[in-house]
Amino acid sequence: MKFSIIVPVYNRRSEVEELLESLSKQTMKDFETIIVEDGSVEDSRDIAERYAESANVRYFMKPNEGRSAARNYGMERAEGEWLIFFDSDCVIPETYFEIVKREVEKGGFDCFGGPDAAADNFTTLQKAINYSMTSFLTTGGIRGRKKGMEKFLPRTFNMGFTQEVYKKAGDFRDVFGEDIDLSLRIRKAGFTTVLMPDAFVYHKRRNTIRSFSRQMLVFGRSRVELHLLHPGSMKLVHLLPTAFMLGSIFLLISTIFCPWAIVPLAIYYLALLFEALVKTRSVKVSLLAQVTATIQLWGYSIGFLRSYIKEVMFKINPDKEREMKRLKFK
Repeated sequence: MKFSIIVPVYNRRSEVEELLESLSKQTMKDFETIIVEDGSVEDSRDIAERYAESANVRYFMKPNEGRSAARNYGMERAEGEWLIFFDSDCVIPETYFEIVKREVEKGGFDCFGGPDAAADNFTTLQKAINYSMTSFLTTGGIRGRKKGMEKFLPRTFNMGFTQEVYKKAGDFRDVFGEDIDLSLRIRKAGFTTVLMPDAFVYHKRRNTIRSFSRQMLVFGRSRVELHLLHPGSMKLVHLLPTAFMLGSIFLLISTIFCPWAIVPLAIYYLALLFEALVKTRSVKVSLLAQVTATIQLWGYSIGFLRSYIKEVMFKINPDKEREMKRLKFK
């Protein structure tokens, strides 16, 4: 068997059904699908059984331990030469594995990642979030189909590597940014990683402003934890959102004394609006993208600054802090 797909699931019945439906329609079928139910209250066993043949599904239920443990559980049971990771909120285009198999047979790499995109049937908010998460103007090209300002690091919404990589680089660790952590360890182990631009997935991401905001706070925090785990991994591009937020605050305050101070910020948002309009061809999505881009940049920055001040400047260990609070209220 060529590929083992591993998907951790926690109370996501509707997402699992959409994912398995898309996998059942693949033009290349040389894969198994391992669904790891991580202690869900509403499990998806019946859905997995329905797609057992068409998507070659193997279903496992385990106690809740988090997504890293669930992925590790799946890897231990995988039979394929390549381990492929999707999030449960992904929908896979029909030719995905046809494209991946063709590139794998060419060789020259041990690990790959692909971009994500918004499908036509996504909500306006999902399309706006997809734009803000993949635009060079907001991420510096870290995400999306083009090479950015740092070396490409696959993420588990669309990522694959060989069994040999797994044996040498090891499991996913229970940390914020666990996929970037593993990608960095794969690189340090001497393996070759590539971006596969045509092997994209439709990624639904968060479907409310509140959940998206919370996710951005976590992303900012994870960057600091990755910096502590992998000294030297933090690059200029990771500091740009914080520079943007602080610069925006400075410009807004400056308008009290000079109204023209708002011009650079206005130009930036006009550029966002124009690019979003060109890419999405929707006025509604383009306007909402101004909101999602702001939430993305400010949310990440707040999470980043909080963690940097606490964990880097004041050397406060978040795990020990949580344990002290637990003991205090025991």
